[in-house]
Amino acid sequence: MPEQPPYLRVADLLRQRIAEHEWTPGDRLPSRSQIAEECGVGENVVRRAQELLISQGVLEGRAGSGTYVAEPRQRVRVVRSSAREQPGDSPFRADMQALGKQGRWESRTEAKVPAPAEIAARLGIAEGDLCVRTVYEFLADGRPVQLSTSWEPYDLTAGTLVVLPEGGPHAGIGVVNRMAEIGVTVSHAVEQPEPRHATAEEASLLGIQKAALVTHIRRTYYSDQGRPVETADIVIPTALCEIAYEIPVSR
Repeated sequence: MPEQPPYLRVADLLRQRIAEHEWTPGDRLPSRSQIAEECGVGENVVRRAQELLISQGVLEGRAGSGTYVAEPRQRVRVVRSSAREQPGDSPFRADMQALGKQGRWESRTEAKVPAPAEIAARLGIAEGDLCVRTVYEFLADGRPVQLSTSWEPYDLTAGTLVVLPEGGPHAGIGVVNRMAEIGVTVSHAVEQPEPRHATAEEASLLGIQKAALVTHIRRTYYSDQGRPVETADIVIPTALCEIAYEIPVSR
């Protein structure tokens, strides 16, 4: 079995000392040089170990002050399911209400945006074809918990009341319900989740450490004719949220 990298070993040791209540929430950790000497490693190894634990919500860094044991916090559960869209409401708002939180979002929409190559491939259109792009910031009790950038083919909704996802009489009711208003039946969605580190912009928007762990979900909705009608890049911070998939079972 390969030997565990030094920074992971140090992270495990720090996590164990916290679990054994040697340090409790709010306590300031010893300096990196002191921890490095105790563990027989370099300070860069300690830095990597602390950055890992910060990304996991175990520690928190305070600029100019040091590294502290983070206060325990309940993660928001984000449920992923194509069956959760209800007429006239959004799955996110319903999920937050079930948790006793107020769910809302802020958005910015641009129409007639040329599709980049990757988005065009996901939507089955040509690179440069026009799309409606909407950038979302989802909040639970006013705190950012999810980011999303949505793309829809402009030719699909142009001239209809649902061309703007967050404008008009059908604003904010979700992709499935909006498409139904123009006679398009969404039959299923495909999601591809993968872990990665947050970009500097994502970390700033979500209020998390730079390079903290996030789950990046590439989601595409398809009509019953097999046409992609919307694709989105969804970013969910690991330290703030847990993701649960609800899978309908047919008999």
